[in-house]
Amino acid sequence: MLKTSLVRLATLAALSSSAVASLACEQLRMATGGIVVSVTDGDTVELDDGRIVRMIGTQAPKLPLGRDNFETWPLAPEAKTALEAMALNKPVRLGFGGEQIDRYGRTLAHVFVEAADGEIWAQREMVAKGLARVYSFPDNRACLELLFAAEGRARLARLGIWADPYYSVRLADAPGDLLSRAGHYELVEGRILLAEKRGGRVYLNFGRFWKEDFTAVIEGAALRIFTEAGIDPLVLNGALVRIRGWVDDRDGPRIELTHPEQIEVLATQ
Repeated sequence: MLKTSLVRLATLAALSSSAVASLACEQLRMATGGIVVSVTDGDTVELDDGRIVRMIGTQAPKLPLGRDNFETWPLAPEAKTALEAMALNKPVRLGFGGEQIDRYGRTLAHVFVEAADGEIWAQREMVAKGLARVYSFPDNRACLELLFAAEGRARLARLGIWADPYYSVRLADAPGDLLSRAGHYELVEGRILLAEKRGGRVYLNFGRFWKEDFTAVIEGAALRIFTEAGIDPLVLNGALVRIRGWVDDRDGPRIELTHPEQIEVLATQ
């Protein structure tokens, strides 16, 4: 299945932070972290041993951080402030569920902050506050079910980013709007008109005109991940789905899917 049942998600979303932290640890290899000495933004912290930890599984609104001509995303300062209040100068443990180091040398981990009433899973807490969204990678997919549950609840309550049009869920049948978001990470919702395999790729077509309408593409390497997970994307004909990923412009707006968790099945008919 590409998505847990709504009842299961609601149950997970209602769990306390400490209960969720305990549950998440079942999937992770836990390790000593250290003290958080600085917070870079809403999803990155520095530890007292010099390690920079990218909080895997989430994407908080981005700050320029010295990049030229980079506009601050809405609520980026608020996300940084919230993470500082949660973690700055506090001891943490790290949980690993996939690749541990990225190309920039940052540690990729789930962060658990020591608190008076138990550990706080920082990723889940930021998502639950509406100050981050789920953002996964093919080589780092642990604990996403719990994060999706928290995100869904925050989105329904219009918390944080979910009250700002910048982060709105886009409609697959509005390709012009999607083209204007090329280069952005988006959530796109719509019904798949045709799922087909051509030339070693799978195309999920959301319209009849493939050079104009929105399409999600699964390349050969990603298809192997789908197969390993026991998922056949070709069964998604007619399904109502939510796709997440970076929008580009190649024969109309499209998103490349690299792993199954980028697809949430909302209805099969």
